[in-house]
Amino acid sequence: MEIAIVSDTHIPSREQSIPDAFQERIAAADHVVHAGDFDSKGALADMRELAPELTAVAGNMDPQVGLPDVASVELGGVEFVVTHGTGSPRGYERRVETAVREHADSDAIGVAGHTHELLDTTHNGVRLLNPGSLTGAQPATRATMLTATAAEGDLSVTVHEQ
Repeated sequence: MEIAIVSDTHIPSREQSIPDAFQERIAAADHVVHAGDFDSKGALADMRELAPELTAVAGNMDPQVGLPDVASVELGGVEFVVTHGTGSPRGYERRVETAVREHADSDAIGVAGHTHELLDTTHNGVRLLNPGSLTGAQPATRATMLTATAAEGDLSVTVHEQ
């Protein structure tokens, strides 16, 4: 299963659109995981049109888009717990790890955004992924996303930059 992992689009407050190459990757994915900060109902609607198979959460800029704060999804035998990671940079990895442990077992992968910085690390035994900002919205210095292949419980992740 091919998965696009994205976050922090911030359309229209900081950026106007998703880079074309990233739109193609999203449309080609079997499933898309978005870790919040769409920034508008229109940006969420556009993502749903681009990615009919979508698991998404609200970010701190999404108070009225009608998404949960945390969502879980199993894809290719891998469980993902998705949250935005809202709060101070201090304690970010701990907050995301805690969300994973509260919503799944320790084998689940935590996906979060908020910092606009790429991250693929393990914190207290929980793998955490942050795809950065899909549009390169400030404070990011470039547009980034992740793609992942999940099969029989194994996960391989690739970074894409614009």
